[in-house]
Amino acid sequence: MEKCVMVIDENLPLGIIANTAAIMGITLGKELPEVVGSDVHDKTGNVHLGIIEFPVPILKGNKEKIKELREKLYGVEFSDLTVVDFSDLAQQCKTYYEFIKKMKEVSEAELQYFGIAICGEKKKVNKLTGSMGLLR
Repeated sequence: MEKCVMVIDENLPLGIIANTAAIMGITLGKELPEVVGSDVHDKTGNVHLGIIEFPVPILKGNKEKIKELREKLYGVEFSDLTVVDFSDLAQQCKTYYEFIKKMKEVSEAELQYFGIAICGEKKKVNKLTGSMGLLR
């Protein structure tokens, strides 16, 4: 693992942006547990659970740019990257069962992505996202 970024639609409401980042971050932690550091102790002896060992920039995108990225990431050239996406369909579901059921009924072309996380070889991640600015 050399680089990890998240690209989130800057036009979404702040709460949805935060939710998108949180959900993708949890999934990255599941997929890449080795990037989460060990628990640490503060001076008073309190334990703080381990966090990711490197920065994860949040880049600004829009629904078209994120859709374009997602389509490229299905290609063979980028098959070695870890990719987490979060869509409008996922955000609308109340349960994971509902999400599974509804995903079986839609094509990828119908999904609108709120965000995408990409982790892997720095050169490949930069090729995809290097010109994108930080979401502020």
